[in-house]
Amino acid sequence: MVALPTKLETLAIHGGTPVRGKLLPYGRQSLDEGDIQAVVEVLKSDWLTTGPKVGEFEERFAAWIGARHAVSFSSGTAALHGAAFAAGLGPGDEAITTPMTFCATANCILYQGALPVFADVSPDTLNLDPGEVSKKMSSRVKAVIAVDYAGHPAALDELAELAKTQGRRTLLIEDACHALGAEFQGKRVGGIADMTVFSFHPVKHLTTGEGGMVATNDARLAKTLRCFRNHGISSEARERQEAGQWFYEMVLLGFNYRLTDIACALGLSQLERLTENLARRREIAAQYAAAFRDLPEIAIPSVREGVVPAWHLYPVRLKLEMLGAGRGEIFRALRAENIGVNVHYIPVHRHPYYRERWRTEAGYPVAEDAYERLISLPMFHSMSAEDVEDVIHAVGKVVTHFSRKHEGKGERSGSRETSSLKTNLLRTRRSK
Repeated sequence: MVALPTKLETLAIHGGTPVRGKLLPYGRQSLDEGDIQAVVEVLKSDWLTTGPKVGEFEERFAAWIGARHAVSFSSGTAALHGAAFAAGLGPGDEAITTPMTFCATANCILYQGALPVFADVSPDTLNLDPGEVSKKMSSRVKAVIAVDYAGHPAALDELAELAKTQGRRTLLIEDACHALGAEFQGKRVGGIADMTVFSFHPVKHLTTGEGGMVATNDARLAKTLRCFRNHGISSEARERQEAGQWFYEMVLLGFNYRLTDIACALGLSQLERLTENLARRREIAAQYAAAFRDLPEIAIPSVREGVVPAWHLYPVRLKLEMLGAGRGEIFRALRAENIGVNVHYIPVHRHPYYRERWRTEAGYPVAEDAYERLISLPMFHSMSAEDVEDVIHAVGKVVTHFSRKHEGKGERSGSRETSSLKTNLLRTRRSK
């Protein structure tokens, strides 16, 4: 039986009983014995880094996403830096990106001495708005870095066309750190943009502990990326050993951004379950959507035609005009129910480092309004059916409590609202 309230309940933050006895995080890793054994085998081998597992992981990953080349990095941030370098960004250049992202997306531009230029996002997906990007295009723009927010692919076709208006000099870089396995117009992301960046952080669809990848169909870019992640040296240690050679040359100023064989072994094992993990996340998203579609106080994520999201996050937006509390109070109330909600993201331009160095009169009203309303619900593929039901129960409990239309109406209004939630969840379960 689904544990949803049938009347207005006392919130845990006000002394009531929490929905859960233990915190459910917004995301977490999922490992099995096969993952552990894969790592142990590498620990017993001759190679802990720059060995055979690196190339094997890259090849199988590229095949899975449908790209010609995949170059691994020590983190998603390192992969973004590699893409910015390969795009040729440098002092005097600009790259257009979104403020609705983790700071690493913009930081990689700064690492190259270039200037990040923010463009506002579309109201439905919170991805870069091509119309706003077009206003920022100039001869100084060398890259457009689009983020697939929450796992929903950006408007890749329109953004690619905008990049082409600047000639071959401007590349489209897709930050798909949320979107491994997402589909855009029938193709998996990874082989669509000039370069596509992935993250293997523990909360992502596939983890290597820390790690990242840049996928591309351009052999020249792939060669630059491999060199950049290896101190700028044009050959790998394993290649030299197999050839019986010692000589190597540094041909560019790179970094030590290599991913280890230990991490790649874990990635290979996790790759075996990626399709299953994606299916589970999509199932959870469908259950959330069915449960909350008649809850007028929140807006569920939009999905555009021709897109299949990967659902790294499930961000809902609070309709604050219909609630008697702000996002902060609702956030704290859900946390008190032991639902580990989070907020993604503080817009990058609001962080002190950016605010103090790049004061601008320009605003990003869609991103800024969304930030005031966003709450990310727990979303990870190892969530149980009971976990999902607890989230739905807690959201209904908290939102119903703070709903303006229930002010002063007592338990009867709460009963009608939560019964609607219960009906929607039961309908979803029967249809499975």
